[in-house]
Amino acid sequence: MENRPITETTRFQTNDISSEPTIWETMQRTLDPKTVSKHLGLFLITVFTVSMVGAGFVGFEPSLFPLGLPSLPDFYRGLLFAGLLLGFLGVHEFGHYFAAIYHQIKVTLPYFIPIPLGIGTLGAVIRIKQKINDTYKMFDVGAAGPLAGFVVSLVVLLYGFSTLPDASYIQNFAGHESVKEYVVQHGTYPDSPQQETNGTVLIVGNTLLYGFLASFFENVPPMFEMYHYPFLFAGWLGLFFTALNLTPIGQLDGGHILYSLIGFEKHKTVARIFFAVLITLGGIEAIPFIHLSLGEFAYPYGMLSWIIWGGILMMLLRKAFHNDFGWILPVFTASLCVTALYLFFIVGNLTTSGSLIWVFWSFFIAFFVGIEHPPALRERELDPTRKYLGWLCMAIFVLCISPNPLYLI
Repeated sequence: MENRPITETTRFQTNDISSEPTIWETMQRTLDPKTVSKHLGLFLITVFTVSMVGAGFVGFEPSLFPLGLPSLPDFYRGLLFAGLLLGFLGVHEFGHYFAAIYHQIKVTLPYFIPIPLGIGTLGAVIRIKQKINDTYKMFDVGAAGPLAGFVVSLVVLLYGFSTLPDASYIQNFAGHESVKEYVVQHGTYPDSPQQETNGTVLIVGNTLLYGFLASFFENVPPMFEMYHYPFLFAGWLGLFFTALNLTPIGQLDGGHILYSLIGFEKHKTVARIFFAVLITLGGIEAIPFIHLSLGEFAYPYGMLSWIIWGGILMMLLRKAFHNDFGWILPVFTASLCVTALYLFFIVGNLTTSGSLIWVFWSFFIAFFVGIEHPPALRERELDPTRKYLGWLCMAIFVLCISPNPLYLI
């Protein structure tokens, strides 16, 4: 028998509410000294790793942590970046935490995850220790984090835009000789990264919201220089991580929200379609990466790269769609066709390598999150305010996501 949610017309008998813990009692369970010390220790380690790695992005004379140590001024700039980014992550996770506490759901304090690579952290998570079987509670816990984090990131980004120095500020950074020369001659940044250097250039992908806000300000650096500016980079990361969490799949925040908005059956279909889009973005990243990695073993037109990715794609689809070949075969075919059209007719080559974030995200969702949201025991239609906030969250996802968040040319 298929497991389906119970509709809002179902009535439940409840126990004496006087036996339920108060909000303060629920919070106290998470605040014993040993637990607080553990979470605080992880947070401080994460501050250190983000500061050290962040100095490589925003420092005037960057060094690659852990291979080198930044200068003291660069460390302070990295510490500023860490405060902005971890401030966003903290507000996001505490949004979930306080929503769970309000509904008297067993929950942990946020776990910050340090790593001495990338941006210095894998983010932060809270652990909910019980199943949430009511769509009102599910929605509130799911939406509170992204909405709170979005506000913080938006404020950080707007402050960064409004306090930008003029283009000559680039003269403070080591390297960048081509762009420095261009700024001296023209007083503005170059439009194209090819004008900056003949080597490899890291480019941060634009988003609808970032591009719209940037249009109202002067001296906005191009996307291949933006990550040197702490407020801009931290604000962009905050908005992008908000969008990642709002991916309407499985038990991600966006999955909780969209499930609460449209119900079990519709969400199942929409989640599968979104995963098909996600895995296609993964293919656009993966095939050039595999092709470049093969070097002299690369076949004409990257044929071996396509074969390798095809095998990975089939594995992911079988896991995600539970061997439902009614979905697997159409998605497999459509994904490879769209990937080929994009790489050969829009990009025109297999040498533009992305960050592989969508490949990792696809694996994470397929093997750890799952595509379908498990049915709630009590499925109620949301009130108008929650519906408005829910569709606002979906709009934030569209405005803040970048199909190609980081790539090299």
